Amino acid sequence: MHFSRRLVLRLAAGAAALSASSRIIRAQAYPSRPVRLIVGLAAGGGQDIVARLLGQWLSDRLGRQFIIENRTGASGNLALEAVASAAPDGYTLALLGVNNAINASLYSKLSFEFLRDIAPVAGIMRVPLAMVVHPSFPATTVLEFIAYAKANPGKINFGSGGVGSSIHVSGELFKLMTGVEMLHVPYRGGSLALRDLVGGQIQVMFDTMPECIELIRAGTVRALAVTTATRAPVLPDLPTIGDFLPGYESSAWYGFGAPRNMPAEIVDRLNQEINAGLADPKLKARLADLGGTVIAGSPADFAKFVLDDAEKWAKVVKFAGVKAE
Repeated sequence: MHFSRRLVLRLAAGAAALSASSRIIRAQAYPSRPVRLIVGLAAGGGQDIVARLLGQWLSDRLGRQFIIENRTGASGNLALEAVASAAPDGYTLALLGVNNAINASLYSKLSFEFLRDIAPVAGIMRVPLAMVVHPSFPATTVLEFIAYAKANPGKINFGSGGVGSSIHVSGELFKLMTGVEMLHVPYRGGSLALRDLVGGQIQVMFDTMPECIELIRAGTVRALAVTTATRAPVLPDLPTIGDFLPGYESSAWYGFGAPRNMPAEIVDRLNQEINAGLADPKLKARLADLGGTVIAGSPADFAKFVLDDAEKWAKVVKFAGVKAE
């Protein structure tokens, strides 16, 4: 898919300009009723955890409830379809993730275009993924895992939150760079795959840190490495996959999106309140505890971030031959 950088960055500016007084009045009046925040992945997953944290912050700050609605299916596409077709009035928002950037090139026949129809509102944070295995798995390092996988081709199942999810393409990138054979088992959310990893039905995941960190700390799953280029401050003793596979890098991220053409004053109001949350010591510490690094900034900053990530994963999807199911 061809991405128009100019179009995406222009959409980040929002609706046509209004008079300053009109913009201020409309921003102050928002919201006057509850707001739906639609999450495309299952409850309990990384996106859901972050959505509930920021949803509660916005509810407290703006005096209206931000209702989390999990609408799973097609790796988040069903959720974005609902947001793209909603009225651009600020009462239907999306919790965005890297899966949406991946889907922009993975799916060619959708009723919407992510980079055209979803307006970036604000970034929240970027997080590493962790390569985690069941505690009984006979490998304690990445190199031992690779050796075992090559000695047992086709006998390892790796789970993900769906085709095209960050968990999926991180595993595909690992397969591509190591030459190991693993069977991909997609679920309707990362938390569901993690449940089966704990139960021993699958052997490995490349899971988002907010989703698996408490299980790592408890020893319920064993972490072999993180997927980012540098070590994660929240687990400083854990090596990176790149320590063993130079050039390997993958990370997840979260942010807010809205239907295109949402009034600029509402975009700006939400952006300001979200950035205030990211600067709040208590909320910032909670996000850091989940392994995240905040990516505060303007709507235009977030638009550029999303576009750059979509272009990166488009190359990986094409090179690895990942196909939507």
